[in-house]
Amino acid sequence: MKDKHNVNEPVVLVFDVGTQSARTMLVDSYGNILAIDKKSYEKPYFAENLDWAEQDADFYYDCICETCRNVKEANPEAFARVQGVSITTIRDTTVCVDEEGRPLRRAVLWLDKRRAAGKPDFPATSRLALKAVGMEEMCNLQFSKSVCNWIMQNQPEIWEKTHKFLLLSGYLVFKMTGNMVDARPSTIAHLPFDNKTRDWMKDNAFIRPIFPVEREKLCDLVESGEVMGHITKQMSLDSGLAEGLPVFAAATDKACEILGLGCADEQTAAIGLGTTATISYLSDKYVEIEKYIPAYAALVPGKWNPEYEIYRGYWLISWFKKEFATKEVARAKELGISPEELLNRTLASIPAGCEGLLFQPYFTPNVTMPSARGAMIGFSDVHTRHHIYRAIVEGINFALMDGLKMMEKRAGVNFHQIAVGGGGSQSNEICQITANMFGLPVVRPESFEATGMGCAIAAFVGLGSFGSYEEGVKSMIKIQARFEPDEEEHKKYQELYETVYKNIYGDLKPLYQKLHDIYHRK
Repeated sequence: MKDKHNVNEPVVLVFDVGTQSARTMLVDSYGNILAIDKKSYEKPYFAENLDWAEQDADFYYDCICETCRNVKEANPEAFARVQGVSITTIRDTTVCVDEEGRPLRRAVLWLDKRRAAGKPDFPATSRLALKAVGMEEMCNLQFSKSVCNWIMQNQPEIWEKTHKFLLLSGYLVFKMTGNMVDARPSTIAHLPFDNKTRDWMKDNAFIRPIFPVEREKLCDLVESGEVMGHITKQMSLDSGLAEGLPVFAAATDKACEILGLGCADEQTAAIGLGTTATISYLSDKYVEIEKYIPAYAALVPGKWNPEYEIYRGYWLISWFKKEFATKEVARAKELGISPEELLNRTLASIPAGCEGLLFQPYFTPNVTMPSARGAMIGFSDVHTRHHIYRAIVEGINFALMDGLKMMEKRAGVNFHQIAVGGGGSQSNEICQITANMFGLPVVRPESFEATGMGCAIAAFVGLGSFGSYEEGVKSMIKIQARFEPDEEEHKKYQELYETVYKNIYGDLKPLYQKLHDIYHRK
């Protein structure tokens, strides 16, 4: 049996690269974060055009090296115990590199909204089949949203020079190890990746024309927990890590977060209350929750993460602060607390259901609802900006309830509890509202660094410290708080959901479509 206080126990170093910041963490096999350093980005991305979101790929490398050096300087003894490294990053962020691994242009972030022209080059028979099953429009939209197609059309000279079309995770692995390789469950993007087989699509795959990236431009893939390479001399000089340390494959931020929240079976749903709000779980079988939307490859080999996503999740809180909460922002500064903490204190003063004010959070539509917009209905003279704030929190949860009910219906799962992570989960008030709305206990792990914890589990599995990912979760993930649902409030929420909320999109869809047509005329 391992000694919990043995200073010879292994430590892993985790890089967690997000949209707004990067972290370096030292973690032991009991789930203790021995050291952490965070670098918030002064400018998360550049937008030379209105819909663009780009960043220099080496900006992220410089950030992880800087935070790594800071961790080493502040915690030399724990740093000396590092036996392995793993990395998790944001999804769908791509980098074109030449044969030497040099970026040919800025990385394109998942937030980017540019669109390629035209349609995928399907054979006539395939297009007829797609039209017959109602899938043609979705395929056309996915083609237009795929950055590879935009680069081929608008920067053909760069595409011709591109040796590999990497994701940010793969690029940073190359910078660390010299190998152009990536983890299979990190490959969540507009790329020809088959989540069901956890591998690149075959050339004759039915939907391959949507992502016409040449096979030779795609990197090699390894399974999570396997070694992708070793820390190079240059990375050692830049970061302070020992040369030769193994770098273990992990997964995207969301896949790592699910395991880091303690979701190791099909009875616990994971809700991420971050910039993007998601509900997912660890599934033993491949099942598409929404028609034609894949279940993503999970951090655990041979398993999947069916997911329902609200693109503008707790980003809406930032929007609310900017547009409506200048008084609270100023007051919070006087009190020395965050504006979110002050706003969350107001939640208890507003009754469940916000006295009839309902919010639909589709500020950024997804592929299944391409014309959707945000909506707020039910205003009366009793409503204040604090009602609006609570309506946003409830609206995000109502939308996630759609996802949970799809999962229960299509996958036949029966959730017993919900684990929450992300910025919103730090609020006791929001956790209690979530429990009341879903009618399920909500648990919050001891560490708010769920993404980094899941990534660390992959490294410890690779090192052999754990025989399975489930064993890693049992050892490393500890519950800090549990919120039981208020049944009376749950009944009210259920009535609002069944009789009003779930009808909003269908009733407003024709109007959304008219707005879309008016503002997208050429």
